[in-house]
Amino acid sequence: MPMTVKWYGEKAKAAERAGAARGLYLWAEHVLEEAVRIVPLQEGTLMRSGVASVDAGQLSAAVSFSTPYAIVQHEGLDFQHPRGRQSKYLESPALASKAKGTALVAREIKRALGA
Repeated sequence: MPMTVKWYGEKAKAAERAGAARGLYLWAEHVLEEAVRIVPLQEGTLMRSGVASVDAGQLSAAVSFSTPYAIVQHEGLDFQHPRGRQSKYLESPALASKAKGTALVAREIKRALGA
């Protein structure tokens, strides 16, 4: 008995990439949210300068703070920060969220594929 097979490989790949990009963006947003909670200067330009972005073509995400002193505050391990604020305000949430980030990306790929 003859059988016809329809191949949707390119459509599936595009959906998979779109889901991965969406998952990466959600992960970056999560890291940004956590970073803002512990950024050293609770009120001010540094806290408000944070941004999350994704490059869908490269499937990469970034979180950054854009003040001239952001790096100094991030790397200043000898600085004193009040009320739970800290140096390494980006690195700590990024490292702590690996499992959550992986789950977000997987969830969004599944959604994009209709699974």
